[in-house]
Amino acid sequence: MGEGYGTAGFVVIAVLYLTIGVLAAAGCVALGRRFFGPRVEQVFYGIFLILVAGFYLAFTAYFGAVAALRLESAAVVVFFVIGALGTRVPVALVVGYPMHALWDLLHELQQQGSFAAFAPGQLTTIPPAYGLFCAAFDLYMAGYFSRRSGEWNAAWLPAAPASEAPESGTPAS
Repeated sequence: MGEGYGTAGFVVIAVLYLTIGVLAAAGCVALGRRFFGPRVEQVFYGIFLILVAGFYLAFTAYFGAVAALRLESAAVVVFFVIGALGTRVPVALVVGYPMHALWDLLHELQQQGSFAAFAPGQLTTIPPAYGLFCAAFDLYMAGYFSRRSGEWNAAWLPAAPASEAPESGTPAS
């Protein structure tokens, strides 16, 4: 088969992974809203950022990319800090997820030979179009977090004191 078939195959994979990334994010939002209150939801997404960053260490181990371990570990530490901060500060998630999308895209572009921000071997190998899937997911989530951040901030505020008088307007006995 010629190079054209490989390119066509990658385009099909890329479109499917982008679509699946958006659908996965939409499903994640729907389930998160249904099962979590605002505070738990925010904490979940902060921890989730840490976990998805850890995938790159798994890829480093799986593909035996020893030379990539230092840079990938440093990135995980950065995303760990952002995710931990994001469990209480929504803007950290609004910024952290697009940063992770950029990290995903850098891997994808380097792997496809389109753009090399790092020396060969400094980034781990990833499955084809994985970076596109993750970038679609991360950017969708960042948009959601931006819209949800006001509710998350409000959820962490102390509750207003309950009124002394009953709601019905009758005097308390």
